[in-house]
Amino acid sequence: MLTVIRCLSITLAVVSLLGCQSTTPASVKPAEPLLYDEGFKGFELFPVETEQEVFALTDEAKAFVDRVVWPHDNSTQRITALIDAVFDRSDFNLLYSNDANTTASETFQNRAANCLSMSIMAYSLAEHAGFKVRFRDIQIPEYWTRRDGFSLLNGHVNVLVSPPDLSQTIRLVSTDVVVDFDPQDRRKHFPVEIISKQVALAMFYNNKGADALIADSYARAYAYFREAALLAPQFDGVWVNLGILYRRSGYTDFAEKSYQRAIQIDAENYTAWENLAYLYQLNGDLERATEIAADVERKRQSNPFYHFILGEQAFDEGQLELAITYYSRAYKLDDDKHEILFGLSKTYYEMGDINRAEKYLSMAKRRAPNSSEEQRYDGKLSKLQHL
Repeated sequence: MLTVIRCLSITLAVVSLLGCQSTTPASVKPAEPLLYDEGFKGFELFPVETEQEVFALTDEAKAFVDRVVWPHDNSTQRITALIDAVFDRSDFNLLYSNDANTTASETFQNRAANCLSMSIMAYSLAEHAGFKVRFRDIQIPEYWTRRDGFSLLNGHVNVLVSPPDLSQTIRLVSTDVVVDFDPQDRRKHFPVEIISKQVALAMFYNNKGADALIADSYARAYAYFREAALLAPQFDGVWVNLGILYRRSGYTDFAEKSYQRAIQIDAENYTAWENLAYLYQLNGDLERATEIAADVERKRQSNPFYHFILGEQAFDEGQLELAITYYSRAYKLDDDKHEILFGLSKTYYEMGDINRAEKYLSMAKRRAPNSSEEQRYDGKLSKLQHL
């Protein structure tokens, strides 16, 4: 699995996209010994966007901020006006796109983003307006999606926007505003970690590397993962993804060390453990592979998305009855996830049970996290109802 920051925002299966501390702890080892430049000749020919390029705004974007913000009298009104303008269909009409790993200026131009690219754009827009902005990593449970035959472990990032710090101003009431593509109430119960702009940039590189890996562009993937590892060596997700790249390239020793580095950073990174077990299996060390896999399996049974991804894999393989079993287990653990309901719907459709397919599709639509997903489900529902 790959690790990524989407919105519920890759860790591949296996890659990761996640975030960490704003500074590198003394206990974190440098990245260089685990990097294998010799294995990816020509990686330096693939340009990696600089921090300035990732966060830069066009003149059009700056003019948009000025037009929206400055007519208002105080910071709270200005923050609210900016956020409303970004999400307002009549003004900016920003749409959700899971694979939109774009810079701030590209996101502004394309009007489409995932949660990380939206957060990057929001950071730059708010900073231009003079606000204080911080990235936040939401510590959600393991959550997978499927793409091009890969299992992707997703993370979630948003930004916190505050009025500028004024030395003679005392704020008795918090006026901070969270900007989030998917502001679901249940996330309020998850731990939140403030991360630096540097770590957010490493997440961006990690996502771009995951895209390249999925596209079998290994030298490009290495260029991005390498930059992320050098920038934020305490970011465990990039070590998982780098390990997958090493394994797929035949560098098994480096793969093992990369997975182990991820586990040193976070002993509960089950994706790293799972990839390590798979590596041991490929190398013929079945005893260690079986032991690790069994331990991870026990710890994942209470996670609905563990069963969901097994359902997705069964569906892809045409094992429809097995897919229903897994989706149903996921649904019993969490009946509010639209992806699980859509899984049941599409499987019943393939089995010819149109009534159940329509039932679960309607439920998925009602639980859609944003208008884009709701419209997608509405279109599918309309086609079903006209069969």
